[in-house]
Amino acid sequence: MPSSTRKGVPKDPELADLFFKDDPEDVFCDLHEIGHGSFGAVYFARNSYSNEVVAIKKMSYNGKQTTEKWQDIIKEVKFLGQLRHPNTIEYKGCYLKDNTAWSFGVSRSSPLYQFLPPVHKKPLQEMEIAAITHGALLGLAYLHSHNMIHRDVKAGNILLTELGQVKLADFGSASIASPANSFVGTPYWMAPEVILAMDEGQYEGKVDIWSLGITCIELAERKPPLFNMNAMSALYHIAQNDSPTLQSNEWSDPFRSFVDYCLLKIPQDRPSSGELLRHDFVRRERSPRILLDLIQRTKDAVRELDNLQYRKMKKILYQEKHNGPMGESQEEEEVGGRGRERGKASCKMNSLGSNHSIPSTSVSTGSQSSSVNSMQEVLDDSCSDMTATHPQDYSSTLESSPHTKKVNVKRGGGRRARYILINRCMFFFSHLLTSLPPQVTKQIHEHEQESELREQMSGYKRMRRQHQKQLIALENKLKAEMDEHRLKLQKEVETQANNAYIELEKLAKRHAVHSEKEMKTALTDEKKFQQQIVAQQKKELTTFLDNQKKQYKLCKEKIKEEMNEDHSTPKKEKQERLSKHKENMQHSQAEEEAQLLAQQRVFYDRNCRAFKRKVMIKRHDLEQEQIREELNKKKTQKEMEHAMLIRHDESMQELEYRQLKILQKLRMDLIRLQHQTELENQIEYNNRRERELHRKHVLELRQQPKNLKALELQIKKQFQDTCKVQTKQYKALRHHQMEVTPKAEHKTVLKALKDEQTRKLAILAEQYEQSINEMMASQALRLDEAQEAECQALRQQLQQEMELLNAYQSKIKMQTEAQHEREQQKLEQKVSLRRAHLEQKIEEELVSIQKERTDRIKHLLERQEREIDSFDMESMRLGFCNLVQVFTAAGSLSQTHLDAKKKTTTKNNNKRLQNRVQCVFWAGRT
Repeated sequence: MPSSTRKGVPKDPELADLFFKDDPEDVFCDLHEIGHGSFGAVYFARNSYSNEVVAIKKMSYNGKQTTEKWQDIIKEVKFLGQLRHPNTIEYKGCYLKDNTAWSFGVSRSSPLYQFLPPVHKKPLQEMEIAAITHGALLGLAYLHSHNMIHRDVKAGNILLTELGQVKLADFGSASIASPANSFVGTPYWMAPEVILAMDEGQYEGKVDIWSLGITCIELAERKPPLFNMNAMSALYHIAQNDSPTLQSNEWSDPFRSFVDYCLLKIPQDRPSSGELLRHDFVRRERSPRILLDLIQRTKDAVRELDNLQYRKMKKILYQEKHNGPMGESQEEEEVGGRGRERGKASCKMNSLGSNHSIPSTSVSTGSQSSSVNSMQEVLDDSCSDMTATHPQDYSSTLESSPHTKKVNVKRGGGRRARYILINRCMFFFSHLLTSLPPQVTKQIHEHEQESELREQMSGYKRMRRQHQKQLIALENKLKAEMDEHRLKLQKEVETQANNAYIELEKLAKRHAVHSEKEMKTALTDEKKFQQQIVAQQKKELTTFLDNQKKQYKLCKEKIKEEMNEDHSTPKKEKQERLSKHKENMQHSQAEEEAQLLAQQRVFYDRNCRAFKRKVMIKRHDLEQEQIREELNKKKTQKEMEHAMLIRHDESMQELEYRQLKILQKLRMDLIRLQHQTELENQIEYNNRRERELHRKHVLELRQQPKNLKALELQIKKQFQDTCKVQTKQYKALRHHQMEVTPKAEHKTVLKALKDEQTRKLAILAEQYEQSINEMMASQALRLDEAQEAECQALRQQLQQEMELLNAYQSKIKMQTEAQHEREQQKLEQKVSLRRAHLEQKIEEELVSIQKERTDRIKHLLERQEREIDSFDMESMRLGFCNLVQVFTAAGSLSQTHLDAKKKTTTKNNNKRLQNRVQCVFWAGRT
């Protein structure tokens, strides 16, 4: 509801732009009501500034459901502001004043129900219906093309302008979005999917096609189908029975086909407005003036009817003025006559008009106010005739009447005279109503009944909307809960993934640190190993040199001894031989020393090479250990992730089942409450009908003595007439007998004639009493039989309506249970499919991680094998073979002989690679 610093102006700037800020009472004048309902009232008025005739819809948002009413006004104003089409009403704007919205548009038009009987004695012609339907379809096609739904198409909401143009009106029930699922509209025109909207889902613009088909039947047969049925029962009938059809055989096949096409029960089979525009019924040729002729013919008929009503009113007022108040019998006769006349004319028209003009809540006939309003329209149209013909009939009474309204005259004298005459006639019309208590009482009673029915239907619609809001609110709540739960699970998955990533990062860093440490250790060990070899070789070289010196000394002494023993050789030759032996020994020792140094160099290089190979193999073993640890860690994390996903799936499944159970429980509770309300409404309606029938029978019983008295007086009059005839016959016969009978016999003859007359009169009196008794008995029996037949017919009708309600509720319950079963199966299928996908994902991830493990180990071993092969090939190129055995033999650094090598056969590289992969693989699995 708008709150404002200034009255009638909303604070919200977005809403303030929807309304004008002027005072509507200053802008418009000459307001008179043309229709009303629970939403408010519709008025014809004139713009004081532009002199333009407009239609104003006053909508109050005060009282009960204020916020809801205000939201409906905002929705309708926004909806009207979007309409731009020749076949929709021309919206001009809206004002706010005293908690009432004044929505107005240009209007020189009338609703279709004013073109129906009793204004015309016959229904509309088929070509007229086709022209009206074509215009309505153009407007509906425009709405549906913009995803809008009217939701209240009927004769009362289709206007005809003075130029013969068809316009859709009253968008208070319209939906600005398609599809929709609200329970709105007028009962007899509602499509089945609207009635079942809350139970079976959403509907689209094809609900307007159904209502258009019902409107065609309304125009053709003067009322919609099921109009003689209770509105609630009509809803149940529409929801579960076959579609209605045209009853008369006088209509053409294209018209019948069009109506049947519109009233297809399944919405998907029902045509769209665009398809219906191509139907033969609306495309066939017709006169362009057909609607103008209908309007002119209607104006003539209304004017004639108004003149007739005016003459009757004048006669009654004239009799009251000169004769005073009427007696009881005269009043009853006048009331009965006027009731029959107005029942055939104005009251019927107003009752139908009121029913058709009240959207969404109208369920029955019209009221006293609608009669007054129709009289206002009559006076407006026939004002000039009354002014010319009856200028002075009521002047003195009018001028002194305290009920005469003050008229704000802003025009010339003719306008002022017209206003005064309208108000005078309105005063006498109200005076006429107040002077007829039985008629007024009847109208008030009917209006109260209509109000009860309208209130019942409004309460039912309000309950359906409330139920729908509860379901939507619960669905939103459950959706929010599901989103929150899903977000929680997603965060848990992300946290686990982050933790796994951090753990892998830590493991990679630890491996890098360990590898770097091992590399440094290997370099240190290699240096120590090299230093150890160098020291050992130095020691060996020193020992070797010492041995050479000893051997040289021994050899030298031995040669000297031999030379000393050989005395034949000259000294010089001995000296030369000794020098030669010294040189040979020195040369030999130098070669041995060089050979030893070469051997030591080879030994050093070979053992360093072998040590490097050992370090490389140790590094490879470390890499294999690290990759196994990393892969095992990944596998463990993936298993933990899979266990968490399974746990999440189970918790999601539990939540989904719980939410479905809550939603279905609420739906069943609301359906039980709805069925209970429907049953209470039906019982209340049945009791009201029985009370009305009982009152009617009591009234008939009270009126029966009057009727019997009138019949008794009629029989008595007949008896008196017969007695007079008998007396005349007796006098004539006596006169004749006196003439033909001798005077002496006159006394005897007179006595005989007297006796005969007495006997005949006694017989007549006996027949009179018998006729009275027979009439009394037959009338009482006839009344009893008629009342019993009425009671029986009413009981049968109410029983049928109750059975119809029970069948409808059983159908709704079965459909709801079937829907719940479908939802349960759908959820089970969804859960099983999601679990299957999860298991498939887990299996695929396990296979993927196993494949990654195999590939990474394979690639590592291949790389390591390539490194070893490359190292071995480089060693062979350098002349080093069998470094494994060499390194093993080099464990004892004192052994320096190179001829102790043993030849070993190397295995096939691929076979060796395969064996190593398998060994590492099985070691990782264990």
